[in-house]
Amino acid sequence: MNGTPNFVEQEDPDVWSAIAAEQERQQDGLEMIASENFTSPAVMQAVGSVLTNKYAEGYPGHRYYGGCEFVDKVEDLARERLKVLFGAEHVNVQPHSGSQANAAVYMTAIQPGDTVLAFDLAHGGHLTHGMKLNASGVLYRFVHYGVRRDDQLLDFDQVARLAREHRPKLIVAGASAYPREIPHGTFAEIAREVGAKLMVDMAHYAGLVAAGIHDNPVPVADFVTSTTHKTLRGPRGGIAMCRAADAKSLDRSVFPGQQGGPLMHVIAGKAVAFGEALRPDFKTYARQVVANARALAEALAAGGVKLVSGGTDNHLMLVDVTPLGIGGKLAEETLDLCGITCNKNMIPYDERKPMDPSGIRLGTPALTTRGMQADEMRRIAQWILRALKAPGDAGVLQAVRGEVAELAVQFPVPAARLEQAGVAG
Repeated sequence: MNGTPNFVEQEDPDVWSAIAAEQERQQDGLEMIASENFTSPAVMQAVGSVLTNKYAEGYPGHRYYGGCEFVDKVEDLARERLKVLFGAEHVNVQPHSGSQANAAVYMTAIQPGDTVLAFDLAHGGHLTHGMKLNASGVLYRFVHYGVRRDDQLLDFDQVARLAREHRPKLIVAGASAYPREIPHGTFAEIAREVGAKLMVDMAHYAGLVAAGIHDNPVPVADFVTSTTHKTLRGPRGGIAMCRAADAKSLDRSVFPGQQGGPLMHVIAGKAVAFGEALRPDFKTYARQVVANARALAEALAAGGVKLVSGGTDNHLMLVDVTPLGIGGKLAEETLDLCGITCNKNMIPYDERKPMDPSGIRLGTPALTTRGMQADEMRRIAQWILRALKAPGDAGVLQAVRGEVAELAVQFPVPAARLEQAGVAG
């Protein structure tokens, strides 16, 4: 505890016990959910700071409350760093999540009932790209494109055909489960042809863009949104970017259009994370994320599973486990018993149900943050294959769990204990 009182443990031992158990789970296992990562101690400390006490409706210099001179400075730092990071003309760092950032762009760019062309959820898109139960699917008319059946890459012939047929007001690019680099310029060309605006949701690969190793959509898109966790390695939250001409409209759509007071403690964490992403070592990290993903994918493919699109260009891969005689649900549960956390996931043209699909999604951002490299990825691939080829063999699973624990202890989670990050006091 380093002399710092643990107020959570003192005031609410039930909550603290759950937090402590989660700390242990993160340290003792391998986090391979592609949308998860570990923040730095500095980000954790900022998010756990006194800024959580401050209401600050509005924007720096134009707040509805007094006493905002210091939180104004924090938000300005976050905004200026984000502009530099992606070369954006205007940014908004207040969205509480990527979903709210997307909703704000819709509110800015289109009207209820307008047609939007976006990536099919079943092929790798996101809930906020028009899933029928999501607000996006309720308020707007979505038409969806997908990937080709033969190579499972984006079908730009289909994108262009659907754009010409439906004349959407907005085209949405970006994905939550697509393992290849997305050519944003191709989407921009199609959008210009049909008079549509282009929005890119780069939530999953924003860190790779920030590091300069993936195509930056900001120069060609009208709007760009992202989360600030995942590959960007910040706190959970969202951001939205646009050209200067749309700045006022976008800001109004975030506040008061979508939400009230911003979470200033989270914005402080965003500012810290953006500063970290501007450093040279972040580029080294991002390159290692991709190298690790490729090493893991190659080792898995060599072991008898199928990879959607045959591999990966980014931080994630979709693994078809049906050649092993199992489905995604059993695969997820089996790996969980081994201390390897992933998520079941549909693959393109999946014939199985969403709650027990054909695949699992694996990612390398969190393991890379812990310092693991390609050799560790190949070892992990062998454990995954051993487990999935014997899902009912308790002895095999126990043996893999032991080896996972031995590896995990060699690569500590950053700020594994809250008091080490200075947030317990």
